[in-house]
Amino acid sequence: MNRYDTLRHIQTLDPERDHQQICYLLAGYEFPWDVTRALELALLRTFCIPSVSGLLDRTGEFRHHAQKRYDDTGIVVSEVFKHGYDSPRGAAFIQRMNAIHGHYSIANADYLYVLSTFVYEPIRWCDRFGWRPFCNQERLACYWFWRAIGDRMGIVDIPPTYAAFEQFNREFEAQHFTYAPSNQRVADATRHMLLSWFPAFTRPVVNWSLPCLLDPPLLDALGWQPTPVAVQRTAAAALQARSRLLRRLPPRTSSEFFVDQPKRTYPNSYSLEDIGPDNLRSRL
Repeated sequence: MNRYDTLRHIQTLDPERDHQQICYLLAGYEFPWDVTRALELALLRTFCIPSVSGLLDRTGEFRHHAQKRYDDTGIVVSEVFKHGYDSPRGAAFIQRMNAIHGHYSIANADYLYVLSTFVYEPIRWCDRFGWRPFCNQERLACYWFWRAIGDRMGIVDIPPTYAAFEQFNREFEAQHFTYAPSNQRVADATRHMLLSWFPAFTRPVVNWSLPCLLDPPLLDALGWQPTPVAVQRTAAAALQARSRLLRRLPPRTSSEFFVDQPKRTYPNSYSLEDIGPDNLRSRL
């Protein structure tokens, strides 16, 4: 089997009609590690919007339960990627997410921006660091997939095309990325969580290098200092070397969805009822 066989199959599919099948292949087989990293970056970008970070800061979820918040988000996204948004399991996780969001006042524009990051950050990451860039069918499939989920979340005024939604994403960032103390508090809590994944003796170096792939508007809005240019170039070169190596390896024959990997919050297993802030779970 050739590394590019899945790509050739995807290019025979219709991105609007077959978007769930395409996104299943992208998240589980073609780019599981890259999609996870890109969605982590998407999470950081949402913290640059003071109205978003302010809500997250007030709930205290990232300050006190960052790992659970991270795992819960990853589980919901991965369940929908793996099972489809209209499957009984996928629909149940979307309903759970909607029930959690329903306890807070969230502007439609903030929902739209967060949704847009889930479309475009994986595309941008894989264009830069994936073992290959997304093809046109994959780009459009990401738009139709997340648009369908947005519809099921009750989000309105989703731009009608891939290009229009990308324009919204860029314009929203240009207008709304601005520093606020809540941005930095939520981002710092997330940074502390990420550092906890590494052995203690490596954490100072990891902490220093974490911002090396982040763009200046993102760093400014979070109040983070950039790493030296040489470190940025080294990190980018290492990821690009990884992509060249992956091109030479055989394709995956088993899936690697986030839900199938060990999770720190749920080392044994989890259920739908585990998802959500502890102070809301009895009411959900």
